[in-house]
Amino acid sequence: MDQPTVTLTQRQGYQFDLQFAPGLPVLLADEPPPLGSGSGPSPVDLLAAAVGNCLSASLLFACQKYKDDPGMLRAEVKATVGRNDRNRMRVLGLAVDLHLGRPAAEVAHLQRVLDSFEDYCTVTQSVAPAIPVTLRVLDGTGTVVKG
Repeated sequence: MDQPTVTLTQRQGYQFDLQFAPGLPVLLADEPPPLGSGSGPSPVDLLAAAVGNCLSASLLFACQKYKDDPGMLRAEVKATVGRNDRNRMRVLGLAVDLHLGRPAAEVAHLQRVLDSFEDYCTVTQSVAPAIPVTLRVLDGTGTVVKG
């Protein structure tokens, strides 16, 4: 079983250095004001990035399986943060827009890819039972092809 390890070391205040693996650059994470100084991505930002990255990678992998080229992918993830029924701050939802770099007509097996790629996203499928994740996929012309 794979067990990725991230080491977090407090720099000062709410700033932490995140070391993902030897040889990789250290990433500075920080809380936004008023707690931190906003000097790096917040834990919410990192969660949103992980979901967007995983969905993008799953979409790319599924396209490549069919020898399709989706073009340069881009993802936008909007996290909604608010208070739960106990008045605690929580991530209430993640809205993901995946943008293909090509028109849908140029991706031969796009429908087959769209029907299956989400199931292979380890992070999203792990997060979604606790946090609602909505997904749209747009082609290179801006047309919504899923969602």
